[in-house]
Amino acid sequence: MTGALAGRKALITGGGRGIGRAIALAFAQEGADVALLARNESELSHAAWEVNALGRAAFPIVCDVTDPAQVALSVREAQERLGQIDILVNSAGVAHSHKFIDHDDWLWEHTLAVNLTGVYYVTKQVVPGMVQRKQGRVINIASTAAKTGAKYVAAYTASKHGVLGLTRALAAEFVADGITVNAICPSYVDTPMTEASIANIVQRTGREEAEARRIIEAMNPQKRLIQPEEVAAVALMLAGDLAAGITGQAINVDGGAVMF
Repeated sequence: MTGALAGRKALITGGGRGIGRAIALAFAQEGADVALLARNESELSHAAWEVNALGRAAFPIVCDVTDPAQVALSVREAQERLGQIDILVNSAGVAHSHKFIDHDDWLWEHTLAVNLTGVYYVTKQVVPGMVQRKQGRVINIASTAAKTGAKYVAAYTASKHGVLGLTRALAAEFVADGITVNAICPSYVDTPMTEASIANIVQRTGREEAEARRIIEAMNPQKRLIQPEEVAAVALMLAGDLAAGITGQAINVDGGAVMF
């Protein structure tokens, strides 16, 4: 631990589990206090307890990022508790799969609402304070699906392409305000979201769980799932002072699956 984020205040959506939780712990280890937003109160409380155990303050806030009124209230609460927000990590997300023919409209709308519009709502509430202070970091958790296409994930792919487009647009708009905006693009990560994908393969194909897991692992040239801590390490780098010159970028964490 170097204290690279000592005195910094971070807001992390999807902070109760998976990548968001890993980022919260990585930030806390480097001296940051955090506000954690998610829908699951028990997961939030446990993640906050883990941050507290590292000696940092954590404020769990139940919030549905698809509801702009909830987002406005939650960000206001986070600002009041933290004093300010120096770092925003948009990690809340969902992943569903379905053939495009007979694709459920609700599935499309819900996926875009969480993965893309939620990023818009939260960032819209946080960025004005960063502009006022002339400094800030926005880190969006996208996906390799932001750069490539695949069967049966039209909604997810469209949403993550949208996150990447929004990242680049905001990076250009706020570069003169001392704010960097970047995306991290992981492949399949060893999280509950991936466990749900494995369960879906089992249900739809009748394969054994171990075989379904190998199918997903094989999508990574390293034949493994990415660990949440690997994504957190990139987020930590982007949040630090030495990343001041990095903005508008989309950094892959995928074992070499996407080489551009």
